[in-house]
Amino acid sequence: MQNVGINKEVSRVSQPHSIINDPDKLVFLVREAKEGSLEAFDSLTIMFRERLYSVIYNMTFNHDDAADLTQDAFVKAFRSLSKFKEKSSFFTWIYRIGVNLTLTYLKKRKANKFFSFDYFLTEGIPIRESEKFSSKESNSVRTTLLNELHEKLNEALIRLSDKHRTIVVLYEIDGLSHREIASIMKCTEGTVRSRLHYAKLQLQSFLSDYLK
Repeated sequence: MQNVGINKEVSRVSQPHSIINDPDKLVFLVREAKEGSLEAFDSLTIMFRERLYSVIYNMTFNHDDAADLTQDAFVKAFRSLSKFKEKSSFFTWIYRIGVNLTLTYLKKRKANKFFSFDYFLTEGIPIRESEKFSSKESNSVRTTLLNELHEKLNEALIRLSDKHRTIVVLYEIDGLSHREIASIMKCTEGTVRSRLHYAKLQLQSFLSDYLK
């Protein structure tokens, strides 16, 4: 696999996170990269690869897959820079590439780990026998119960459409706003809210045997 963009040896970029908050500098880097500057593209990669890796990992639940897909996303972005018209932010553009690559990968590989028990805790959704998940229970009992619930959660998420599952991951796990997700998924914010609401209802329905 080519190693375009993701370069562990690059250290010439100072304070990359401050550049993210400086639109003018970010636009400058994007345009330099489009003109062929590998250093500028390395700078963009350093700024965004951790966030992109995070969302891809939370869609695949596999470190190796997430690393490969993140790499592939930046390789594709590098090859497609001339097509980037700057109508959206570079952040949105690279996320869209990464999400689409991951969705394609999931369809091919039938990956089935996306979620965690913590979702139900943060959502305040009651779970049957939830007291058994407490730290007072033996590790073996707690582990068994968690594994069983994780398996059911994964099965439930697989039953969602790819678009609904992706929106759940982007919103609940990666913490993106409705507006950011709408831009990445090329739909309206209203559609994001509608799909998210529907996905939650579907998840609760699929897991009705495990919810109080």
